[in-house]
Amino acid sequence: MNRYYDRQINAGIQLRLKKHLSTEELRALHVRNPALHFLVVLQQTVLLVGLAWLAARFSTPWVWVPAGILQGFVVLSFIILLHEQVHNAIFTRRRPFLERLLGLYYALPSSISATQFKRWHLDHHSELGTEPDDPKRAYLSPKRNSRWYKALYMTAGLFVIYSIASAKAAKAYPRELRRTMVIERAVNTLIHLGLAVVLWKTGGPELWLRVHAFPMFVTFPFAFTLNRLGQHYMQDASDPAKWSTLVKSHWFTDWIFLWSNLHLEHHYLVRVPLHARAALQRKL
Repeated sequence: MNRYYDRQINAGIQLRLKKHLSTEELRALHVRNPALHFLVVLQQTVLLVGLAWLAARFSTPWVWVPAGILQGFVVLSFIILLHEQVHNAIFTRRRPFLERLLGLYYALPSSISATQFKRWHLDHHSELGTEPDDPKRAYLSPKRNSRWYKALYMTAGLFVIYSIASAKAAKAYPRELRRTMVIERAVNTLIHLGLAVVLWKTGGPELWLRVHAFPMFVTFPFAFTLNRLGQHYMQDASDPAKWSTLVKSHWFTDWIFLWSNLHLEHHYLVRVPLHARAALQRKL
């Protein structure tokens, strides 16, 4: 690991931030609030279950289609909660066992591996700005400049693209880490398959489509890709402080993306909890 972006942060960006933010402001922004975090978790869990219930209860498209669209964004939100766990932005002091359980729970709705996401994401932070070492840029960003290929990211093809990208990145991981990733993905996949079987046997393919397939394979990829478009596009390559995208805070996008749309601020100060990023943007 070359820790390329870490060096850029330490060499210049942190010094530039300290010209605008006092030590007291920085400390206040970094205060973790477990109660608020779990209030958000409760909100997203209720939404996930409630929207699935709506889709199961009402077969009319004007109910289950909007419910499925929102449910896809809720599935994405659990990846954002996983992101908080990866950056130790939940508790005021480390709680390894509970953090591990939370990571596994947050990874389940999208069926990803919590361990793989952690390694992938921390590598991305350390190596942002490099082609070979930043896994997002090296393996996940589209290499074909064609609209039809980029459009695949907003379809169920995203699962194939992401699986191939993560497998390429994993070749450099230790064997034990790869083994943990395979187990986690297998367990999550089996849980999703089990849910699909139960829904299919209970109400046929239509029930499975409304409750599981539509939000998972139609709206979640769209939500995921839309979120990524607000992260590292329209950059200024000459200034490391502009290697992420500035997206202005708005109550709706802050809510639907759980403040993950404020990605530039996150790369500046990675341990500022999600609920404090709008305040950070206002100060900057």
